[in-house]
Order: sequence, then structure tokens, then C-alpha cells
Amino acid sequence: MNPILASATAGGWGVEGSLPLLAVVAVAGLGTGVLFLVSLVAYHRRRSGQYALISVAVGALLGRSVVGAGTVLGVVPMPVHHFLEHSLDFLIAAVVLYAVYAHAPGSVGDDATSK
Repeated sequence: MNPILASATAGGWGVEGSLPLLAVVAVAGLGTGVLFLVSLVAYHRRRSGQYALISVAVGALLGRSVVGAGTVLGVVPMPVHHFLEHSLDFLIAAVVLYAVYAHAPGSVGDDATSK
């Protein structure tokens, strides 16, 4: 029997040790790492809650790449991978939506001095 098919039928996903997948995750991690650094610089320059929330969201995206790399390298088991990835997805969506809601014109915390 094909080892990949046997792994899939036994509950494995066949991602552990995949060099092409590791390369994709590494490129995504590098790109997201650069974006995270840019978001931190923007927060440092603006020092506002909205920029802090953006940094948290982009940092969670970077966390997704770390979890993905850990899964490919065999450090993070697939069930833990799914739990963490979907939890980070929820966190990213919640933080971005909160940033938009809390800092929209006319919102509760909005005033003329915060612009």
C-alpha cells in the first residue's frame, strides 16, 4: 500500500516533513514577520489603541505561521494545530472587528482629540 495513502487512512495528514509545505510556511512567516515589525513601528509612532490592536492581529497571523511550521516539523500534533489555528483565526477576526467598531467615527470612545 502507498505510505501516503496508509498515513491518510490511519488518521495522519502527510504534512510532517514536507519540504515544499515547509518552504511555503517559511515564506509566509517571513512576510508576516516583516508586516508585524512594520505594525510595531506604526504603533510606536502613533501610540494609539487602534494601532496596538492592529499589531495584535498581525502578531496572531505570525503565530499562525509558527504553528504551521511546528506542525510540518512534527512538533505540533495535528489536533493541536487545528485548535490553535482556528483559535487564532477567531482572535484575528475579533481584534480587527473590535478595532473597526471601537475606533469608528462617532463611536463611544471617539473624540476630536484622538484623531
